[in-house]
Amino acid sequence: MSTTPGTCPASEPASGPASGPASEPTSEVPPGTGSGPSPESAPELFTWEFASDPYPAYAWLREHAPVHRTTLPSGVEAWLVTRYADARQALADQRLSKNPAHHDESPHAKGKTGIPGERKAELMTHLLNIDPPDHTRLRRLVSKAFTPRRVAEFAPRVQELTDRLIDSFVEKGSADLIHEFAFPLPIYAICDLLGVPEEDQDDFRDWAGMMIRHGGGPRGGVARSVKKMRGYLAELIHRKREEPGDDLISGLIKASDHGEHLTENEAAAMAFILLFAGFETTVNLIGNGMYQLLRHPGQRERLQDSIAAGETGLLETGIEELLRYDGPVEMATWRYATESLVIGGQEVPAGDPVLVVLAAADRDPERFDGPDTLDLARRDNQHLGYGHGIHYCLGAPLARLEGQTALATLLTRLPDLRLAADPAELRWRGGLIMRGLRTLPVEFTPSVRLF
Repeated sequence: MSTTPGTCPASEPASGPASGPASEPTSEVPPGTGSGPSPESAPELFTWEFASDPYPAYAWLREHAPVHRTTLPSGVEAWLVTRYADARQALADQRLSKNPAHHDESPHAKGKTGIPGERKAELMTHLLNIDPPDHTRLRRLVSKAFTPRRVAEFAPRVQELTDRLIDSFVEKGSADLIHEFAFPLPIYAICDLLGVPEEDQDDFRDWAGMMIRHGGGPRGGVARSVKKMRGYLAELIHRKREEPGDDLISGLIKASDHGEHLTENEAAAMAFILLFAGFETTVNLIGNGMYQLLRHPGQRERLQDSIAAGETGLLETGIEELLRYDGPVEMATWRYATESLVIGGQEVPAGDPVLVVLAAADRDPERFDGPDTLDLARRDNQHLGYGHGIHYCLGAPLARLEGQTALATLLTRLPDLRLAADPAELRWRGGLIMRGLRTLPVEFTPSVRLF
């Protein structure tokens, strides 16, 4: 859920949340410009072909223009940081602010960064938009409610939800693993964790669906969903103040630090970003992860054998490798230079946006041996999928729990799971921050439900 993605299910997503849907790729967007060789020699970015497989273009950028100024599909100009060492430095550099107020934006770029509608809905005061000391205070307060113990105690519920979703299609012999499994699982899980009553959870599923389906369309649809979610959260927080429960929203309300509590706006913004930034990262972790396992049968069989033997080691290292190899968060969320600074030998002027390309950094051959090879047993794997520094994904433990549970259960209950489409026909959702499939059609031998 950059706090909530890693990217990460309920947390600050990998180094910043999933800062909201961005524009779809378009073949009309010009190639990136900036430092390094002439634009004519640079790969074309943000096309449909790029979205399907961005890694060759990122390899070119790492070698020729590692800190690269480009025009995004939205018209905003930003710097892309693609080498691992530079990315790690940038993620921890406090001169790169998370606060959009530091963006020296031109009129045509106004309002085109961040999550659509969050400003009007008064949802800006969350971990992905603030810097110390406010970030330090809020993260400390949220950490009191979002504890490792709470996540560990949630494991049986995640398993129950996983089995229930597989039960819904196991007798058919086919499924779309995105819409029937990877999408609803984290939505229902985070709703349970937050304390959203079961009768209201389908509304959250609809709002989240709007966000994930229309990431490249008009921002108005997403903004309307954000507004509806904000109104609901305000009512829910009020009810939890009157009748607190053993849930995350009640924990956010009760959390205090030296007598300080979260304000109602802060609590609503935190609940919002935990859900918003958390659910899509987990959708993509499960979807991308299973897709890569199906495309690497040797690795998949090795993992199945390990799970069948009751071992957990390969599953644990395997999730980390899937996060590195084709992770759910392609770019860390927006950062803005508060002063002129140098990244990777390139001067970045004050006020310029910076996007750290996690997908590029995690395939840097200067850091990883055989970076384009999927190796589930990889040990030296300090990937940046959950970020680095003070914005490291708060929900990483929940992300790992959901990812491991989902993949292990699918491989166990549907042992002959196979792709039901040519990989070249699959489409990836457009956008800057997240990387995920629109659909993942699969086939398998039908079996009976567990219950």
